[in-house]
Amino acid sequence: MQRVLAFVVVLLLFGYTVTSAQSAKKAPTFSLKAADGSVVDLAKLKGKVVMVNFWATWCPPCRAEIPDFMKVYDEYKSKGLEIIGVSLDQDGWDDVRPFLKKNPINYPIVIGDGKLAQAYGGVEAIPTTFFIDKAGNIVTKHIGGMRKTDLERYLKNLL
Repeated sequence: MQRVLAFVVVLLLFGYTVTSAQSAKKAPTFSLKAADGSVVDLAKLKGKVVMVNFWATWCPPCRAEIPDFMKVYDEYKSKGLEIIGVSLDQDGWDDVRPFLKKNPINYPIVIGDGKLAQAYGGVEAIPTTFFIDKAGNIVTKHIGGMRKTDLERYLKNLL
């Protein structure tokens, strides 16, 4: 039992990737209000590479990857990258707004729910990040935390 638990912890800390070599699946669209009051509409981002990151404020690996997400967003936004942070915090904005006040994030944050997570095929653990190509197809799903080098490796072939 301890070995299984240790394996799960390693997967969540270091992550793993599921890449679909079969036919690409269209990313489920959504239109959600961001922290700044603007509306994030995934359908309007067609033509860009989009990372949809499911996370929560209470999740240590989620918080740990945010600084690298911000660096990558700063570096690649002008090349067609969009990042959307989808919080799965149970209390929604009541949890997220105070977190964002203490920890400003430079990419849009929205509030998601179980229905949105299911539309993406289920989110078994957080953080989980979906990489969507310019045509709107999910090409990679990464479960667990990521660093800047991981992000750049995925984005290199998409941008």
